[in-house]
Amino acid sequence: MTIVLKMVNVSRSFSTAAGELTILENVNMTLSSGDAVALRGPSGCGKSTLLHLAGTLDQPTSGIITILNENPWTLSANRLAAFRNQHIGFIFQEHQLLPQCSVIENVLLPTLAGFDSNRKELAIRAEELLVQVGLKDRRTHRPAALSGGERQRVAVCRALIHQPSLLLTDEPTGNLDPATGETIGQLLLRMAADHGAALLCVTHSDELASHFPHVIQLEKRQVNFVAGGTIV
Repeated sequence: MTIVLKMVNVSRSFSTAAGELTILENVNMTLSSGDAVALRGPSGCGKSTLLHLAGTLDQPTSGIITILNENPWTLSANRLAAFRNQHIGFIFQEHQLLPQCSVIENVLLPTLAGFDSNRKELAIRAEELLVQVGLKDRRTHRPAALSGGERQRVAVCRALIHQPSLLLTDEPTGNLDPATGETIGQLLLRMAADHGAALLCVTHSDELASHFPHVIQLEKRQVNFVAGGTIV
């Protein structure tokens, strides 16, 4: 089992007019391929900050984060962008689809960053992903013609286009009705498992969290979680 994400004594603070504001403190987490973890906690406790750190969108104040045994902050800006593009998939509460692009074009958006040479293979893969989520017949539609659940399925396909090792989701069912949220939650878990990704999902939904094999709570700015589901 490959260790995908490892955080060791990770903290994140911000300087404010009132002094230093600590959002996360001494976070320790290890996720391996195939792990699926729901991250819970009250609003403002640092869940999104933790997700941004895991996704290399933010840098820790202290501690070490490695992804696939690589410290991403030792890379140049261009190499970090390429690393993130190839190895990390993001799904947000808002689907973030481009309204002027078709479904298939939205799925292929991450491949336009200039880091890929196998365009033909990726186009085939995009078509296959749409088949897997039941959107084969919607490939040429624009987002405005889709339901909320369909848009989020497109977002799942887009996140998986590069077969990322790490899949990060922030309230992926937050804007959906309960029935659609249930469908998307089950789809997300199945697709992550099928593609061997480590899945970290921030959610307030009791229903969604109940389907995850591991649920961890972010309390007092701290998390301690080791691959395999052991809380330490």
